[in-house]
Amino acid sequence: MLDKLGLVILTTVLPISELRGGLPLALSMGFDPIFALILTVFFNSIIFFPIFFGLKLFYEKWFSKIRLANLIVESTRKRGSAYIKKYGLLGLTIFIGIPLPLTGVYSGTILAWLTGFKWKKAFLAVTLGALIAGLIVLGISLGVIKSLD
Repeated sequence: MLDKLGLVILTTVLPISELRGGLPLALSMGFDPIFALILTVFFNSIIFFPIFFGLKLFYEKWFSKIRLANLIVESTRKRGSAYIKKYGLLGLTIFIGIPLPLTGVYSGTILAWLTGFKWKKAFLAVTLGALIAGLIVLGISLGVIKSLD
């Protein structure tokens, strides 16, 4: 069980898969759906802290000199700034909550940092967005599992 738990957590905190990969993985391993939702939302949300504060501390000194880091920051700014300008905190929540590629907690946290959100408000939006995405992914995943029975 511990190996499965570790694999789900690892999948959930990776930037490509995030909760959108961790939650279906947990369900496929037989985890209780509510436990899987809580687990993946929690671990997906807490990656906010190293990203947000890491950018705040290290972007100007180191990350800005890395071409890939600049590409990620600019791509995130282009994709998400319209949501933030139009809807503010709600826009950030929606940006994270819609389970599409490149709109998860990583991108949302970068976007919150870029647009100057205070960390407490940004974390609230990230957590709510992860919960919304989790509920959508859970519903889709359970629907797929039920249709396979």
